[in-house]
Order: sequence, then structure tokens, then C-alpha cells
Amino acid sequence: MKEFPHIILKAKEDRELAQGFPWVYDNEIYSVKAFAADGSGVKTTPLAESPAEDGAVVEVYSHKGAFLGSGVLNRKSKIAVRLIGRDHADQIMADPKGYWAKAVRNAVNVRRLSFADGESIRLVFGEADCIPGLIVERYVTADGVYLVVQFLALACELFRKELVDALIETCRPKAIYERSDAAIRAKEGLEEKCGWIYKSGRDVITIEENSLRLRVDIARGQKTGYFLDQKLNRMAIRNFCHGKKVLDAFSHTGAFGLNAFKAGAKSVVSVDISEEAVELINGNIRENGAGAVMSAKCADVFDLLKQYEAAGEKFDVIILDPPAFTKSAKQIQKAYGGYKEINLRAMRILNEGGILITCSCSYYFDPNTFYSMLTHAAMDSHRRLQVLEKRGAAPDHPILLGYPKSEYLKCAICRVL
Repeated sequence: MKEFPHIILKAKEDRELAQGFPWVYDNEIYSVKAFAADGSGVKTTPLAESPAEDGAVVEVYSHKGAFLGSGVLNRKSKIAVRLIGRDHADQIMADPKGYWAKAVRNAVNVRRLSFADGESIRLVFGEADCIPGLIVERYVTADGVYLVVQFLALACELFRKELVDALIETCRPKAIYERSDAAIRAKEGLEEKCGWIYKSGRDVITIEENSLRLRVDIARGQKTGYFLDQKLNRMAIRNFCHGKKVLDAFSHTGAFGLNAFKAGAKSVVSVDISEEAVELINGNIRENGAGAVMSAKCADVFDLLKQYEAAGEKFDVIILDPPAFTKSAKQIQKAYGGYKEINLRAMRILNEGGILITCSCSYYFDPNTFYSMLTHAAMDSHRRLQVLEKRGAAPDHPILLGYPKSEYLKCAICRVL
């Protein structure tokens, strides 16, 4: 039986892994026990001196010798090991094709508890689905199913063929487009990749969500082209938009604004700083016959909110769905200022009893920090805030307990007094 390298953790560094955390950081490793291929012996060394190569499948043990799981080694990353399972490595590697086919089927089947097969959803959410680093979106169009995939870590890149084969077998897609153009790949020692990896199709597709038609640019749009995690939150805002004057800020595709239109809003302005995004919003406005109610504006939201306040412009509903203002713990204070400013200014230009739908998609900006920011923004704007709903991502973005990064999206529906 083949022996796989053993990663031995420092004392007490096993606690988070035992609770479900799927990563081992390089500074948590005490030593690596590597076995010679010819059976000539065992070599135990610090991580930096180990003969175990990046991309090796390894087993992780506590300092006291308890088995914790199997993973993939990558010394180029601060995340030195991403767990791929809680089974021993020889069990996983005896049939990697079958192992990953089962993992993909499990991810697809759990979505069927909440969504119909004809809906556009996230099919695989990385570590939360026990497939580290892999993101898979399913976009359902009139001419078939498109999958958009991201391989964001060496742990899934190593099993690229097995995972793609499993997706083809399970989902029967028309085509698969890869968007592995994220900066995180450089931290994993990987080059960025983009393009069709199974058959081909159109770069700009049209999906249906909440009875709306939405054009999605899977080749050039942000991340995988569209943010499916807000699907149910976009539907939820309809309760507050009938007959209202609505501002949809950081709009991206205009999806929040279109849901306001669908609810019977009196007027909707969707704003984004990107000219390409505004072009996409205008296309979606035409696609849904919303032109009499809805318009798109290319502007910096921070500047526009100031201009509206100076001009005495008022709205009944304001939606703030900005990109992540921080992608690291070091930038939290700077991000706090940005989030506070847009929320404070939005509160000032809302009519009495107006509705503020405000979001943050940054994991590092945790719920306590997010709601503290809203509290202080309300104080400084001399408003009071009633939180009517605290919402998160749709259930196609499951939360893995013990892995707090999987609970990243905050969406608060508030009444401003």
C-alpha cells in the first residue's frame, strides 16, 4: 500500500480542523513525514525542507497523532494544505474519478432540495461543498445549459480532468466556459486561464430569474458574469417597491432595479461606474420592456450620492450592493469608512420611512462590524434605523459550519426614520 506524506500539526492547531475548517496554514505545521518511494525509509523534516512536492496528496495529523483528513500540499500558498476529504488518502486516490464524481453529484443533488433543474444557480461552492477552490455556476438559457467554472486552487486544479468529466456526466451542459482569471491563482502558483473547455457557445447569454430576462456576459462580466447569490434577496425587495422612486446603486447588471420595476416601481435609476455595465443594464432594460420606468446612469456612486444630497433629491427606496471594499483583514478600517459613507448619504436622501436595502459581500466585514457600521451611519446622519430583515446568500451558497468564510453575504432591509 502506498504511503502518503504526513503533515504533523503543532500542538493545539487541530481544533479548528476538528470543527470543520478545511485549511491548514503553513505556520500551523510542525513537521512533514515523507516516505521514500523505494521503501528505504522515512524522513521527517520541517515543511520548507521536506521532499514532498507541491501538488502531493497528503494526510494531516494532530500533534498527538490523530488523523484529521487528506489534502493537497502547496507551499507556494499560505494555505499549505486544503483538505479534500476526511478519508485516508489511499481511499481517495484508489479511484479519484469516482470520488470526485460522487462529490459533484452530492453538490448538484443538494441544490435540488431548494431549486428546480431549470433555474440558474451556483452548483458548486468550493470548500462549502467539500471541493476546495472550485466554483461552478449553472446558467439555463433557451438553447441549453451553460456551466461557468473557476479553478481557484491547486487542490482542484490537480483534479481538473476528473471534475470536468463529472460535471459533463452529471449536468449534460451545452458548453463549459472557464473563468479562472482571479488574482488568487497567482497566490497558488497558478497562471490565469479563460476560455471554452468543453464545446463552445455565445459569450453573452440570456437567463431568466424571478420572471425577468437578464443578459449575462460570461466571458467579460465580473467573476463568473453574474451574482447568483442575491437571487432571493432581489425578489424580497419587491415587497417595498410598488409605486416608489428607487435608486439602484452599484447595479452591475441592473437586476435589483429590474426587480423593483417588476414590482411596479414609479421610477428606477440604476447606477454603475463601469460603462460596460451600463451598456449591459440598458440591454436588460430593453429586454424586459422597462424603458418607460427605468434608466441607467454611468457615475461614481460616492460622488452621485453627494450630488443628490446637495440638490435635495429624494428617493423612497435605495439599494446599495457594492463590490467588496476589503479582501483582507488589514483593510477593514478603510472599508468601514467606505461602507459608512455610502450608507450615511443614502439615509440622508431617503424620504421619511424610506427603505434602505444595503449589502456587503466581504467576509472580512463580518455581521457585527456591518451592523455596527449601520448603527453609526444612522447616528451621524441623524436618522433612526429599523432592520426589517437580515438576509444572506441563497441556499445554493451553503454555509459549512466551522468555515466562516462560507457565510460572507450580508443583506439588510431597513426602514429609515
